[in-house]
Amino acid sequence: MIHHLSIAARDPKKAAGVLADLMGGKAVPFPPNPGSFFALQLDEHCTGVEVYPAGTELEPNGSTGGSFVKRPKDRGYGSTHFALSVRTEAKKVEEIAQRAGWKCFDCNRGPFHVIEVWVENETMVEILPPDYAAEYLTFTRPDKVLAAMEGAGTGAGRHAR
Repeated sequence: MIHHLSIAARDPKKAAGVLADLMGGKAVPFPPNPGSFFALQLDEHCTGVEVYPAGTELEPNGSTGGSFVKRPKDRGYGSTHFALSVRTEAKKVEEIAQRAGWKCFDCNRGPFHVIEVWVENETMVEILPPDYAAEYLTFTRPDKVLAAMEGAGTGAGRHAR
């Protein structure tokens, strides 16, 4: 189980606030990295998304732990994404994304559905409202997901160009 992860944003406060709204939680400052915010779902798993200013990198720092280094750079699309189960219903997810000015798409992945919410229109988060999460968890049971993935072959995939 992943309890938290981090992403970068041009406006970390706004991005964390919108993510917290999607989760039905709260966004708070993240003091270890000034200018960062932590979107907390406030669930039994302590699910959260740390949102760092764009250009923040984590570097090894021995037993002290990773250090935050600022290297300002342009943002853009990337390969990192994550699926996030929320208690928020699909219609409200779409309303929150629209209010933020973020792209939002209700997608059919075959065995389950997701709502793609694009943080600042660049970073994809697959939002799983309760009924979508139930589909996802049914598909990803260990006995099913391995067989499905192994049986899928090595095709180019749904979005390869």
